[in-house]
Amino acid sequence: MVEALRTRRVVVVGAGIGGLVSALLLAHRGLDVTLVEAAATPGGKIRQVVVDGVGVDSGPTVFTMRWILDQMLAEIGSSLDSLLRLSPIQVLARHAWRGGATLDLHADTQRSAEAIAAFSSPAEARRFSQFCQQTRALYHALEKPYIRSQRPSLLSMAQDLGPQGLGTLMGLGPFATLWSSLGRHFHDPRMQQLFARYATYCGSSPWAAPATLMLVAQVELDGVWSVDGGMYAVAQALATLAQQRGVLLRYGAACSEIERANGRVSGVRLASGEHLPADAVVFNGDVAALAKGLLGAAPQHAAAPVPAAQRSLSALTWSMHARTSGLPLVRHNVFFDHDYRSEFDDIFTRRRLPQQGTVYLCAQDRDDAGLAQPGQERILCLVNAPADGDTHPLDASEIHACETRSLALLRHCGLELQAQPHQVVRTAPQDFARLFPGTGGALYGRATHGWMSAFARPSARSHLPGLYLAGGSAHPGPGVPMAAMSGRLAAATLMADLDSTSRSRRVLISGGMSMP
Repeated sequence: MVEALRTRRVVVVGAGIGGLVSALLLAHRGLDVTLVEAAATPGGKIRQVVVDGVGVDSGPTVFTMRWILDQMLAEIGSSLDSLLRLSPIQVLARHAWRGGATLDLHADTQRSAEAIAAFSSPAEARRFSQFCQQTRALYHALEKPYIRSQRPSLLSMAQDLGPQGLGTLMGLGPFATLWSSLGRHFHDPRMQQLFARYATYCGSSPWAAPATLMLVAQVELDGVWSVDGGMYAVAQALATLAQQRGVLLRYGAACSEIERANGRVSGVRLASGEHLPADAVVFNGDVAALAKGLLGAAPQHAAAPVPAAQRSLSALTWSMHARTSGLPLVRHNVFFDHDYRSEFDDIFTRRRLPQQGTVYLCAQDRDDAGLAQPGQERILCLVNAPADGDTHPLDASEIHACETRSLALLRHCGLELQAQPHQVVRTAPQDFARLFPGTGGALYGRATHGWMSAFARPSARSHLPGLYLAGGSAHPGPGVPMAAMSGRLAAATLMADLDSTSRSRRVLISGGMSMP
């Protein structure tokens, strides 16, 4: 069987986390796998920016749901601990508000409850404990029918959930928004604000995202890790392992066209003009690029287009090598302004940078105890932005005004940042639009707005036979663990199609947190 499969040629387009996982699994199953990547390095959105001579993680910074990579690597006879050094984080995030109030969330929910009691009230701490119980039940109800399922539908979800899972979902209020649901859990608006930020993990507004996104709280409580070498080390380690396992990695090889013959995929053409024949292609890019015809006419209808109004958030980021003083930082820090709703009205309705934007700050040289060594440190600051980089690029004055407002918010929260011009690299939505074609700078695919959004992302099996989809714009969604799961689903679906004459077979990844 393995020798027969070696004649099957697969081209994986894009060395993001989804493409790397797909390539590894397919090579392990004996297929002839070539991975082409336009950039000079692996990672996709997991990217490092060199600032003042040091590499700053300037994409995803939070490592959660390690079981997805643990189980994938176990399938191929490897392990995460053999590739990377991971350290569990006990302080999940430090939250600060204008005026100086701060609150830490901990991996230990009892410590978090005690902190919330001191920050707000004992009653709010009790409500937090009840919230954790509901998010835990919600996560365990949805893990199998949604996260590990290749093609979830209303019918399959209802069948997989069963009476108990359906009861959990109905108790949540499946048609409720995240913001309204949080309002039923918490009386302190700051707590509502804190947990509403989980909508932004999917590039969405808490006022439009479904209440089911509160399960992100359980994802973090299940464990957050720091990675020696940063998140970029994850991509490097998987790329190295892929090469060791027989994947041909070709960097600087941009795919210009996905080709079709006899009604199915026949290969890809590179920007250099070179043709790579293939029996199947895994596309690890944003599906919006396919729908826009950026990969040729053949795959243009392989996935539904994403209208500009339905794009997820973009961002304005500052990658820095800076000095800090005042408020002590931990690795993950969030700074809130007063009018939280105005941030999302500005972005999604007024299509402008927020006038009162939340600032996320990743202090990459810090752990729970603080800075390992005094002096300059690697910092990533991020403010959410509209994904209009292809049509309305931000000008220098808009970027400068947003930076001024953001630094003022940090000062009001007790933090000072000091950096010289050569110690800061700015990345705006138009820059992300160039890095990730077809997106306008959207970093999370389609926005998760409305209760039906769970079924709006394309599944691993596209409408074009032989073309499979992986990455944050495909099911199950954005973020490193979900993109890795999409890679597992794409590989499993491709293999299922090779083993079966029917393309209707539904794929479900075994294992998961609920099935250790």
